[in-house]
Amino acid sequence: MSGNGQMGKHWFDDEAGPVVRPYAMTRGRTTSAAQHRLDLIAVVGTEPGAGDPEANHALSPEQVEIVELCRKAPQSVAELAAELDLPVGVVRVLIGDLVHEELIHVTRPVPPAELVDESILRDVINGLRAL
Repeated sequence: MSGNGQMGKHWFDDEAGPVVRPYAMTRGRTTSAAQHRLDLIAVVGTEPGAGDPEANHALSPEQVEIVELCRKAPQSVAELAAELDLPVGVVRVLIGDLVHEELIHVTRPVPPAELVDESILRDVINGLRAL
């Protein structure tokens, strides 16, 4: 403790806003009730019947922002984490809760092994043309 009277000073300025630890946003959870495999490129969109998220007082400000961002345009998990400036693990838990509340849905990317190879499609088209 220094004797210069700076005990009441904070290490952040007024523009920093409230400081909330990530584990407080998720109430210490690392998974959600509706646990999904959320890859960074999984796309999150709002449910068609989703109402005004601000009217739901059970949602955190971050969850309201996720719904609002996805209402404008579907977003990937990585984009949401970057936009909210939050760790991906926290965003995954918040998204899982929103899926459970039926405010948003998650579309998983098609695994590369399940994608049709373009050269096979070209060969099929060329074979059909040859008939």
